[in-house]
Amino acid sequence: MTARRIVVVSAGLSTPSSTRLLADRLGAATAAALDSRGVPAEVEVVELREHARALADALVTGFSTGALRSALDAVAGADAVIAVTPVFTGSYSGLFKTFFDVLEPDALAGRPVLVAATAGSARHTLALDHAMRPLFAHLRALVVPTGVVAAPEDWAGGDLSTRVDRAAAELADLVAGRQPARRTDPFDEPTGFADLLRAG
Repeated sequence: MTARRIVVVSAGLSTPSSTRLLADRLGAATAAALDSRGVPAEVEVVELREHARALADALVTGFSTGALRSALDAVAGADAVIAVTPVFTGSYSGLFKTFFDVLEPDALAGRPVLVAATAGSARHTLALDHAMRPLFAHLRALVVPTGVVAAPEDWAGGDLSTRVDRAAAELADLVAGRQPARRTDPFDEPTGFADLLRAG
């Protein structure tokens, strides 16, 4: 059986990053859930901090090249995406939004997505429903019912592990029931952000 590709997009800014830690836990839990269903999985992490300058250039020039192009192609060719952002002023980070702004408009159409966030307080849990779910609904992704928010007090408790496992299981159920995603042809002409603006 062909291994399913799970791409984890992490928008953490620091090193080490609690956002990356949550991203890694979700990726590992999803791979384990797929393995328990007899479906092999490969997990790849896209660390947006490494592409910050290239993302700004892509917004200005309308084109994505190099490592950023590879990251965008990885997301477009994934069987499922796990999207994790820190919460800033009640919403996703600007870096997180910029990445999905330069992603091709149909790249996530019909694709399973798990949304998660790290926050300074449990009060920011609503960022999932008020910001992240509408974003991925606009991109026509299939967002799993359980989202995960990790506040500082969550890391020491068992409830975070329960939520991670539940969300991962929901994502694994969607992935296991689908045909593998069409792989992105590296020789396809990339769609630039400027092209999207003209088309819109």
